[in-house]
Amino acid sequence: MNFKFLVLSVLALALAGTSMAQTKGTVDSKTLSEIRNSFNADASTQAIQNAITNSKSIRDIALNRNKVGATDHFFKYRVEVKGITNQKSSGRCWMFTSMNTIRPNVIKDLNLSSFDFSHNYNYFWDIFEKSNLFLENIIATADKDMDDREVVRYLSSPVDDGGVWNSFFNVAKKYGVIPAEVMPETTISNNTGQLNRIVKEKLRGEAYKIRQLAAKKGNAKKIEVAKVKALKDVYRILALSLGQPPVDFTWRYKDADGKISEAKKYTPQEFMALVAPEFAKDEMVMIMNDPTREYYKVYEIKNYRNVAEGINWTYLNLPNDEIKAFAMASIKNNQAMYASCDVGKQHNREAGIMDINTYDYASLFGVEFDMDKKARVLTRQSGSSHAMTLIGVDVDENEKPVKWEFENSWGTTSGNNGYLTFTDEWFSEYMFRVVINKKYLNEEAIKALDSKPIQLPVWDYMF
Repeated sequence: MNFKFLVLSVLALALAGTSMAQTKGTVDSKTLSEIRNSFNADASTQAIQNAITNSKSIRDIALNRNKVGATDHFFKYRVEVKGITNQKSSGRCWMFTSMNTIRPNVIKDLNLSSFDFSHNYNYFWDIFEKSNLFLENIIATADKDMDDREVVRYLSSPVDDGGVWNSFFNVAKKYGVIPAEVMPETTISNNTGQLNRIVKEKLRGEAYKIRQLAAKKGNAKKIEVAKVKALKDVYRILALSLGQPPVDFTWRYKDADGKISEAKKYTPQEFMALVAPEFAKDEMVMIMNDPTREYYKVYEIKNYRNVAEGINWTYLNLPNDEIKAFAMASIKNNQAMYASCDVGKQHNREAGIMDINTYDYASLFGVEFDMDKKARVLTRQSGSSHAMTLIGVDVDENEKPVKWEFENSWGTTSGNNGYLTFTDEWFSEYMFRVVINKKYLNEEAIKALDSKPIQLPVWDYMF
């Protein structure tokens, strides 16, 4: 063997060994041995391993038998609602939920057997307006680097189906609402993934061109022309996929007694004023339980809106007990509320029940899962993932809440015929926000609403 090669090989091995020995944070052989020996493969452990490795679902094995059948679907106080909606394969839960808070009053006021709004109509304008806001944000940040945190946030998702209550407030205020039959769902509106990808690609391409124009001074007019051209293209994509939204429409209906109304012509804004007069008074407010921040303060997430001239996502942060008391008052007064939560946590989909420890992973694996709500939020383990309509509460002999009910928008085959029951303990851990009429708040909460909002960044973890 070549002596020089042998010396170099030995030196390389020695240096490699030295490097590994000096590296901090590695799992050395002693630590690894300790970890391996901590796994006690006794008969009980072997049985659990056999069950898990041969199961199609860890969740099914973890189902806590003590929770099965422990919660019923009966409620002392419940809003009068009728009919379950279905958002299908789209992320429009916030829109369905917002409309579902208005729908019961329309059915009652017009004496209808059933009624629904056109979600397709408002979805069209939501994506269109989000496209405009995205391009405006790109123009406003054109002097920042491409890897700037704010620019990255905008480019990561130019548009999507998501939103919160203020998203519906903005688009309904500007464009109104219409009955479902005036602009029915399309195959694309019921399955929005591909349309979103196409619009995103178009917008990112236009954003890149606009940033190039902005790099040269004196191009303000050209930038505005480029933005309008991009919006024309987005409008075309949406109109071809969803249909063109009407400027006005003629509508008549048959009521629950079989009487056919006179046909009348409306603009969407006029129809909004007809069926939801309270909405126009700006009496609704979002209250939220965010244990990471100070209570009785108002917070606003920068640029979290869909319409450029609309309002941002703004909320009054309150303790859970306050939120529950206000929500009970609303339900007792037959007024449904927009609400959102971390729906995937401890959710028995087959039973339509959400309760803490529905799935006992701690007992199954023999390890602790002990984060509280604050820790889950800060570590991104938990956050609001779905909006539903809060319609029911059941109480004990002291009028203390024991469980609550959602009207969902996943169709009648989901949950308890389209509804979800959740315990009061689950409310405390996984409920985040409720939109409620100001008249149900106490004096302290109303006073807090007058404070100047604390602005949070576009990348805030509550988003």
